[in-house]
Amino acid sequence: MFAAHADTNEMLKAILRSIDEGIHVIDKDGRTIYYNEIAADHDGMEASEVLGKPLLNVFPSLSSETSTMLKVIKTGQPLFNHHQTYRNIKGKLIDTVNTTIPIIANGDIHGAVEIAKDYSRVKDLSNKLIELQTKMDKRGEKPQSISKYNTIYQFNDIITADPTMNKVIQQAKKISKTTSPIMVYGETGTGKELLVQGVHHHSSRSHGPFISQNCAAIPPSLLESMLFGSTKGSFTGAENKEGLFELAHGGTLFLDEIHTLPFDLQAKLLRVLEDGVVRRIGSHKAVQTDVRIITATNEPPKQLIEKELLRKDLYYRLNVVALSIPPLRERLSDLPLLTEAFIQLFNHRFHLNVQEIEPKAMKSLHEYDWPGNIRELRHAIESAMNMTDSNTLLLEHFPVYLAEHETLSNYRHASIATEQGLKKAVEDFEKSVVIDMFNKENQNILRTAKKLKIPRQTLQYKLQKYQIL
Repeated sequence: MFAAHADTNEMLKAILRSIDEGIHVIDKDGRTIYYNEIAADHDGMEASEVLGKPLLNVFPSLSSETSTMLKVIKTGQPLFNHHQTYRNIKGKLIDTVNTTIPIIANGDIHGAVEIAKDYSRVKDLSNKLIELQTKMDKRGEKPQSISKYNTIYQFNDIITADPTMNKVIQQAKKISKTTSPIMVYGETGTGKELLVQGVHHHSSRSHGPFISQNCAAIPPSLLESMLFGSTKGSFTGAENKEGLFELAHGGTLFLDEIHTLPFDLQAKLLRVLEDGVVRRIGSHKAVQTDVRIITATNEPPKQLIEKELLRKDLYYRLNVVALSIPPLRERLSDLPLLTEAFIQLFNHRFHLNVQEIEPKAMKSLHEYDWPGNIRELRHAIESAMNMTDSNTLLLEHFPVYLAEHETLSNYRHASIATEQGLKKAVEDFEKSVVIDMFNKENQNILRTAKKLKIPRQTLQYKLQKYQIL
């Protein structure tokens, strides 16, 4: 029995060590019983200086009223993404965003768990977003002051701490050094053009033109002349006009929703990609172009081929390098960063001083599926900030559909607070973590074990134990 208990403790510690956030656990008397290295680094402390000590002795600037951990022990209610500023016993200022959950077993509160993010990173990202919006506003006011060929976004404008998204960015940086075609897949609102502009800005073509066109936004009858240009009189109202390929010469041409091009036009595009030669409508003159082509779809390309919306031969020509942007629902760890950044953006724009989102509203944001992804989140924050007259965003300030949405993923259903006891809660949490990572890694045991930082044999045991296989 004792061996099993020890194994459970070691298992729990292994899970906690694998989480890349600061984790602090106190008992019901406010003494620290777990404190990981990341938390110690955030707080400027050694673990030995915190473990076993009363919380308020180590962080004397806090009180029973201002400490998030002591507050949830008192109320029994969790706090989500709460901004907290305090000092440690050495006088160091600590700035964090915390999610704090009471530990409840058999109806009794036994302590609290706090997961903390370094808020200085959030502020840096918020400042970048404000600077970026200022540049965009100035561009709209004085278009002559910025070249029409310049991009707005760079890779460091992408707000993320998600490992999968960071991997995509690293891949994009690497391939920006070449001239091969790139195909980007990402659902609507995931930020495809932001990533593509980063590729152009990071490339040797950054001083050349960047031309972006959503193919779905142009009537099919005008697409050919838009792409390849026209000569005067070639059709009613036609003038001598350069097409997008000529305009993008020496730079990058980004065609979004490429699958909306008619099939015959996809065939013509394929020919241009093969030799770089375009002919304006009504002209026999061949114009040689030097363009890097980047395309994007909002559905998986192979599904588009099956639906006969994308030519297979064009797909093979365009998909030399593939990038896939994860949807927001698969990178919810970025939600606090993004919400804080958008709050600061609209504080700046609307001259407001919103400081936080109430826990109930933040919980709803976490539970929503975000079919419109980051664009939808931005609009939801903007909508809420139009409705508030205080420094806190309440659930009632957000669009109604957020309050009505009640579908939770299995992972977010897992709660430390349970009437079935702490051991069962730990097992439920572990099972959720394993399932989530196993599915994210396409049920590849070796990759999942590496991500969880556990031996392959241990993972196989857990997969059998929880009947995942």
